[in-house]
Amino acid sequence: MKISYDAEVDALSITFRETTVTTQHLAEGIAADYDAEGQLAGIEILDAVKRFGGQETLRQVIIEGIGLSVTSENITNVEKTTA
Repeated sequence: MKISYDAEVDALSITFRETTVTTQHLAEGIAADYDAEGQLAGIEILDAVKRFGGQETLRQVIIEGIGLSVTSENITNVEKTTA
């Protein structure tokens, strides 16, 4: 799974798997991508910062159930130690 944010267009994208997709628009600025078997392959949300109430919401990702929490501070620290 890949989560990416494009600040230039304020779009949040969650890709569950890389594949050829068909896009279905669910609501204004929200789209879901489905693979050939109809399985969800990704989600795109436009105007993400506005929808989520600010950039702070995008700075932390918590995946419940597997004990993983990633913040922008963790990413910065990883970049510094691997550079």
